[in-house]
Amino acid sequence: MRDRKSACVGRPTWLAVLLGTVAGIALSLAPSGASAADCPGHPNALGTSRVLVVDPREHPRIGAMQYKETLPLKDHEVVITFDDGPLPKYSNQVLQILADQCVKATFFTIGRQAKADPEGVRKLAAAGHTIGTHSQNHPLSFNKMTLDQVKPEVDEGISWTTAALTDPSALSPFFRVPGLLRGDAVESYAATLGLQLWSADFLADDWRSISGTKVHELAIKRLEARGKGILLLHDIHARTVAALPKILAELKAKNYRIVHVVAATPDRPATPTDPEDWLVHRPSDETPVAKWPAITPADLAGADTRARAELDDFGILDVPPATPAVRKPAWPRPSLGSRLATAPSLPAPSAELFAWPPVAPLSAPHRQVARAESSAPKASASKASASKVSASKAVAAKPAQRPVRLASLRKR
Repeated sequence: MRDRKSACVGRPTWLAVLLGTVAGIALSLAPSGASAADCPGHPNALGTSRVLVVDPREHPRIGAMQYKETLPLKDHEVVITFDDGPLPKYSNQVLQILADQCVKATFFTIGRQAKADPEGVRKLAAAGHTIGTHSQNHPLSFNKMTLDQVKPEVDEGISWTTAALTDPSALSPFFRVPGLLRGDAVESYAATLGLQLWSADFLADDWRSISGTKVHELAIKRLEARGKGILLLHDIHARTVAALPKILAELKAKNYRIVHVVAATPDRPATPTDPEDWLVHRPSDETPVAKWPAITPADLAGADTRARAELDDFGILDVPPATPAVRKPAWPRPSLGSRLATAPSLPAPSAELFAWPPVAPLSAPHRQVARAESSAPKASASKASASKVSASKAVAAKPAQRPVRLASLRKR
């Protein structure tokens, strides 16, 4: 009887068939790029997960920091870019760090730097990185430049970078505005040249006077906040050289994947994508998106300005034309004036009423006598005086009231 273990030799089991099938499917679906397995001497390298081919004319402006479109990256995908090189002292170290990790990046070179170090530009091409341009002299005034000022900066930067390359076709039609100071002139001119303007999705502030540790912390923190995106770095600083190995190591630990971006050519069509994949804020069924009508641009330079707005400026109020209003007198009112005109008039008061000093107040009998005299016909002066004397005697004859004492009140 044969041993069971030897009987299984040479005959594939169902588990081996299943594993072989899964491995074949994985290899067929694996994206193109320099994976960790293709990185000799560095088995734990980060690698490059895939190559993204873009058409600059279909998407002329990208970068979530300034534009409504950015690269159509999937979750946990990162594109690494470097500005302002080449500078041999630091650019060569950056190239070595990327080579050790088999990571492909995009470099935006300055024309005068390419003129001073053409060998550095050729090293970028030899390493398989994407090369774009970053103007001739890196002026931080593109947002204020006229078209005549923009043209030489863009053209000369392209010319000197192309001259440094052995193969001019190695230069990609990618351009990044220095300092991200975008302006209408540079955007319109780049569109006429078929250039794709690159902004960024997040920064690491490596141009500031901070430590390499801080550059690494900012890069990872801001990437974690977005989950994916275009990282902007500079290959001309010692702090960037110190931070880059830590950044790549943490990207590997957190399962981020590197994407290499190249421009489409007649022999290399663009990667199929949907228009919504490029939007920074993608619409969804849960989030309503209001599509307002576009506002026609207006030239306000020669507009008539006023110190303050008037009702006619709004155009939405149906206000009748202003007429001079006739103010009505507050007093007397018309109806009341007619009633006062027909009211009976009273006799004028006697002048004695206003005599000063006033006459002493009269007692009740005196007031009665006064009324009797005013109602009866006037008699002789002697009778009137006699009646006044009798009245005064009557008042005098009346006994005075006894004062009430406080003690009696208390007894009550």
